[in-house]
Amino acid sequence: MALTKYSWILALITIFFTVSSFMNGANDVANSYATSVAARTLTMPQVGFLSMITEFVGAVALGNRVTSTIKNGIISIDRFEGNPGSLMLAMGSAEMGSAMWLTIATSIGYPVSTTQTIVGALVGVGIAADSPVAWAWDDGSVSQVAASWAIAPLLAACFSAILFATVKFGVLERRDPFQIGLRAIPFYLAFTCAVLALFIVVEAPTAPSLEEFGGGKATGIVLGVFFGILALAFIFFVPYIHRRLVKQDARIKFYHLPLGPLLWKENPYIYWPANPDGPVVIDYYENAYSSTDSAMENLPDSRDASEKDVKTADTSALEKANPLLVPTAHTRIVEPEERFLAPTKHLPTFHPARLLSLVKWFLFQGVTRDCVSHSTPHLRDTHARAKKYDNRVEHLFTYAQVLSAMLMSIAHGSNDVANAIGPWAAAYSTYRAGEVATKVPTPVWALVIAGFLLGAGFWFFGFKIIRALGNRITQMSPSRGYCMELGAAITVLLASRLGLPVSTTQCLTGATVGVALMNFDIKAVNWRQVAFIFSGWILTLPCAGLLSGLVMGMALNTPHL
Repeated sequence: MALTKYSWILALITIFFTVSSFMNGANDVANSYATSVAARTLTMPQVGFLSMITEFVGAVALGNRVTSTIKNGIISIDRFEGNPGSLMLAMGSAEMGSAMWLTIATSIGYPVSTTQTIVGALVGVGIAADSPVAWAWDDGSVSQVAASWAIAPLLAACFSAILFATVKFGVLERRDPFQIGLRAIPFYLAFTCAVLALFIVVEAPTAPSLEEFGGGKATGIVLGVFFGILALAFIFFVPYIHRRLVKQDARIKFYHLPLGPLLWKENPYIYWPANPDGPVVIDYYENAYSSTDSAMENLPDSRDASEKDVKTADTSALEKANPLLVPTAHTRIVEPEERFLAPTKHLPTFHPARLLSLVKWFLFQGVTRDCVSHSTPHLRDTHARAKKYDNRVEHLFTYAQVLSAMLMSIAHGSNDVANAIGPWAAAYSTYRAGEVATKVPTPVWALVIAGFLLGAGFWFFGFKIIRALGNRITQMSPSRGYCMELGAAITVLLASRLGLPVSTTQCLTGATVGVALMNFDIKAVNWRQVAFIFSGWILTLPCAGLLSGLVMGMALNTPHL
C-alpha cells in the first residue's frame, strides 16, 4: 500500500532528482566530449546533439546494473526496517546534498566526480541516521569505491597510452604516415565498434552475465561486428576519404559516405556539394592562445621536417601546389551575448524581436561559446612541447574520435545514471510498496527521464566544464583524443560490467595524462590543472557528505507540535 502521507517527501526527492540528473549532465557529460571539442573535431552544437542521444542510450539500455549497487551497497538498509518514511527522508537528503554540491561545483567550472558526490552524500546520510556504513572491503562498499578512484585513472592511463603507442609508432611517426594511415584507419574504426558491441552484449538487461549469455555467442557477435565494420569501411569510407584528402575535393562532406564506390569515378555525381573553394582539412594545431598569435612564432616547433616545410611556408606558390596543408587563420568565435542579444539591445524590452533574441540566447547559449581558446602563457608553453603531426593524418582520426567519444558518452550514461537515480529509485519503490523495498527494479520511464536530463544538462551548462578540461591539460589533437576517449571508455564500461561505480572524470583525466606522457616530456602535461582537478576529488566526498548529513540531521531532529 502506498505511503500517501509521505507524498511530499517523494515530491521533494523527485525535484532534487531532476536537478541532480541535470547537473550531473552539466558537469560529467563534458568529460566524454571535452577532447573532441578541444581537438576541433566536433563543434559545441554538434556535441550538444550527440550527447542528448548517447547519454539517453547509455542510461536507458545499460544503466540498470550499476543503479542497484549505488542504491543498496553504500549504507545499510536494515537501519530503516519498519520505518519506510525515514528511508525516504534519507534518500531525499542524499539527493538534495548531491544536487547542491553539483550545482555549486558546476557554476564555478569545477570538474568533480558525480560518483564521489553521491557516495559522499549517502555516507553523510548514513552517519546522521546512525546507519552502518559499508567501510570494509566488500561489494559496493566505500572502500571498494575509493580504491576504484585510484585504480581507474591508472587503468585508463595505461589503456590510452597503449592505444596511442600503436598510433604513434605504427602510423604518425612512420616515413609516409598519410598512406599508412589510409590503410590503418579502417581497423581502428572496426576495433572501436567492436568494443562498443562487446559491452552492449554483456551489459544488455537480458544478459545479466557473460556466463549466462555464452562466451561463444559474445565472441561471434564481436568478431562479426569487427569484420562487418571493416568491410563497410573499405567499401564506403576509404573511397570517401580518398576523394576528400587525396583528390583534395572540398565538395565532399561526411554525408557523402553513402556514395561509397561511386567516389572512385573521375567525375561522380555529388548531391548537395559543399563549397569547392572551402578548406579540405583544417589546422588541428591552430594556436589556441588568444592573447597574441605572434607570441607563438618564436616557440620551437617539433613537427617532422617534411611537415614543418609544408606548414611554415606561407606563400602563394605553396597554396597552389598543396592547398591541403595550408593552415587556417585563427577564427574568433562570437559569444552568444554578442550573437543573440547585442543586435536587439536597442529595442524596447518587450519588442517581439528582442524577446525572440532572448529565447534564442536561452536555448543556444550553452552550445555556442568558445571552449577552445585560452589566454594562459603557461599553457601555451605546455602545448608547444607536444609533437605535432600531419594534419591529413589527424583528419583521418577525427572519424574514429567521434566514435570513441560516443562510446565514452554511452559508458557515462550507463555508469553515472546511478548517481542521480539510485536514491530516488529506493524512495520510489518504498513509497509504492508501503514498506522498505529497495530490491524492486528501477522503472524504465525513470531511466528515460534521467537519460534525457543528462543530455539537457550538458546542452545548457556543459561549456563550463569543457573549458576546465579540454586542452587545459595538454595539447589535444584528433589522434590523441581518440586514444584518450577510447581508453577511458573501456575503463568505465569495464567497471560498469563489474558493478563498480567509477568516476568518468578520473578515467578521462588519467587517460589524458597517459597520452600526454607519450610525448616523453613531463612538462607536456599541465600539472597545475591536474592538481586542480585532483583537489576536486578530495573535496567532493566530504562536501557532499556534510551537506546531506546536515539536511538529514536537521530533518530528524526538527521540533514539532
